[in-house]
Amino acid sequence: MLKGKQRAYLRSLANTLKPTAQIGKEGVTAAFLEEIENQLRARELVKVTILENAGLDAKETANAICEEIRAEFVQAIGFKFTLYKKNNENPKILFPGQKPAKAKKDTDRKRVTKRSVQ
Repeated sequence: MLKGKQRAYLRSLANTLKPTAQIGKEGVTAAFLEEIENQLRARELVKVTILENAGLDAKETANAICEEIRAEFVQAIGFKFTLYKKNNENPKILFPGQKPAKAKKDTDRKRVTKRSVQ
């Protein structure tokens, strides 16, 4: 679940994106869902256009796709909508204030500290 600031950040990134997929008169097919999943795995943020002859509502279609492939809905404007899905193996998008993951340190070792004697 995205927070408001995260969604706003993704909307700002999506502002410059060009749509990479289209939904035509056939609607949402299994092949289309597979293609969207591949794009999300590669980019994490995908913009989709619905052609006028499809007769689908952008927000309803986006929510149905998100439920099917377990992605996050970012925004819908006119006949376009944006989806986000985090890639756990190789994340591409870091939100503001978020740091890249670091390797875990060995916490079993005892720390030796020096104390100054006064």
